Amino acid sequence: MGILNMIKGQLIDVIEWTDSSSKTMVHKYDMNGKEIMMGAQLTVRESQAAVFVNEGQLADIFGPGRYELSTSNMPILTALKSWKYGFNSPFKSDVYFVNTKQFLDMKWGTSNPVMMRDAEFGMIRLRAFGIYSFKVSDVETFLKECFGTSALFTVDGVEGQIKRTIVSGLSDAIAESKIPALDLAANYEELGNYTMNAVNPKLAQLGLTLCSFVVENISLPEEVEKTMDKRTSMGVLGNLDNYAKYQAAEAMREAANNPAGGGMAGMGVGMGAGAAMGQMFAQSMGQQPAPAAAPAAAPAAAMTTCSACGAQIPAGTKFCPECGAKQAVGTFCPECGAAVTPGAKFCPECGTKL
Repeated sequence: MGILNMIKGQLIDVIEWTDSSSKTMVHKYDMNGKEIMMGAQLTVRESQAAVFVNEGQLADIFGPGRYELSTSNMPILTALKSWKYGFNSPFKSDVYFVNTKQFLDMKWGTSNPVMMRDAEFGMIRLRAFGIYSFKVSDVETFLKECFGTSALFTVDGVEGQIKRTIVSGLSDAIAESKIPALDLAANYEELGNYTMNAVNPKLAQLGLTLCSFVVENISLPEEVEKTMDKRTSMGVLGNLDNYAKYQAAEAMREAANNPAGGGMAGMGVGMGAGAAMGQMFAQSMGQQPAPAAAPAAAPAAAMTTCSACGAQIPAGTKFCPECGAKQAVGTFCPECGAAVTPGAKFCPECGTKL
């Protein structure tokens, strides 16, 4: 019995692994120098995969479930060991447990600004950050391309590669979408979907896939934000005439609160500055100039005296509107053109002999 117990103590009859961390991607099962007995129980939990590696060569892969190891469910290892059907011999093999769950709340961000050509602001630099989640989609590819024969592999081993691939994909998404800088915030979801479609083919070469990608914020340079604030202020001003009055009132208030500013002189300067600012805004916004003054009234018509009743009548009238008497046709001075009384010998204006 003692010899049998010693032999059984050198054999492994149960193989399983429970993950106590949130970042372990691959865990190598510790054999402690023991061999695996044929008929041993293998337990693979949900979101796990068990990989058997024989002398550095990938053998069988088991998904979630409970298995009794035998030559029937280990075809690749059976062929590598040259076992005949039904041969129950203990064997040595490396067993790796791979986490196939989603690794959540992974943060990404642009270490350097992303250059973008905007139709309104020209060349600008953008910074962005957010979160993503990923998982192992192809265990065999992941084993060959990433963790190899490491006894322990965590997300730190692939995090840098994924982040840089994401930033590259996001830069392409922003450039090809041609979304104006002011409208980026309204298209975070579209940019995220585009980035996932661009990044996943590259990660598939490592046996990985992005499950979700979230853009939390895209920030503009400080200079662009100041320009946006100014434009917003101009829109809030609205009526520039009211704004000029408001500026004048503010200048009067500040002058009243500043005795050292010269009293009424300072207040006058403030009011002048406020009015000038209002006029300047009005001119820049293309306000219409004030209407021109109305033209001067036409001069009154020349008057003359009726030869019959002496009433004042318009010059050149043939009949008097008061008495009806016919008026003599007047003559004019050939020198100055002034009207003269019929029969006069000299012009009453310039004295020229008629």
